[in-house]
Amino acid sequence: MNTILELEPAEEGLRLDVFLAGALPGLSRSGVQRLLEAGLVTLEGKALKKNARTALGEVYRVEIAEPEEAGLTPQDIPLDVRYEDSDLLVINKPRGMVVHPAPGHPDGTLVNALLYHCGESLSGIGGVQRPGIVHRIDKDTSGLLIVAKNDFAHRGLSEQLKDHSLFREYEAVVIGNLKEDTGTVNAPIGRHPTDRQRMAVTEKGSRPAVTHWRVLERWGDYTHILCKLETGRTHQIRVHMAYLGHPLLGDLTYGRKKPELGLSGQFLHARRLRFFHPRSGEEIVVEAPLPEEFQAVLKKLGPGI
Repeated sequence: MNTILELEPAEEGLRLDVFLAGALPGLSRSGVQRLLEAGLVTLEGKALKKNARTALGEVYRVEIAEPEEAGLTPQDIPLDVRYEDSDLLVINKPRGMVVHPAPGHPDGTLVNALLYHCGESLSGIGGVQRPGIVHRIDKDTSGLLIVAKNDFAHRGLSEQLKDHSLFREYEAVVIGNLKEDTGTVNAPIGRHPTDRQRMAVTEKGSRPAVTHWRVLERWGDYTHILCKLETGRTHQIRVHMAYLGHPLLGDLTYGRKKPELGLSGQFLHARRLRFFHPRSGEEIVVEAPLPEEFQAVLKKLGPGI
């Protein structure tokens, strides 16, 4: 599978292996270096070395071997479909469902369910393991995501992700009392320097990330917020809110290490999507209410202050 990477201004002058490790979150830095050593990262057809420096205007082609298809089978798993036509569908993913197969989660994923629901009608751009997947949300994040049924739709939706015309809105509960009613976090995100399973706000090997937030309700020890993504980095809202000192309730990776209010796994729900249909240009708006387990947490917290 070929991946094309274009630089953003903040990424100029980085060592190539550092840039790639941040731009390809599915690969470790050692994995990136193996690709470079094998000549699988090229610029205008010329293989590049790991110590090369990035420059604006350069477009890199990265060849990544397709995952093996073994074990990837259609499964009759119920889906909450909020919108569907011949080009795409919008799914309300339940909390606890993994989006695509990965070590430890070979089946029971959204992709297995999509293969059953859509048959062969899924975009191939995401590769064998991620057919039709335009963007992802974490296992313990619930809510809306778009799936492309063909490559035309996938390219059009991916372009909207890139130019920020695909609007994504999330609800979250964070720990502590945010001082302001609204705010913006503009801080680059990349791999954590010592823990490759986590992301972090860092200048090294990072990509620009912007999250806008607004307070919905306060309880003193917790705050209910609405987040709007301007970019879509891995774990973006979780990392940005932890960076502010207000990690998400239930986030055992970036926040407190013990479950609170009966919730293990972050309180984060993708509640609203707005995009333009890649074929007709029509504006599409899809919404999904908070799942019952999150509503139960709000009920426990009671009236705000």
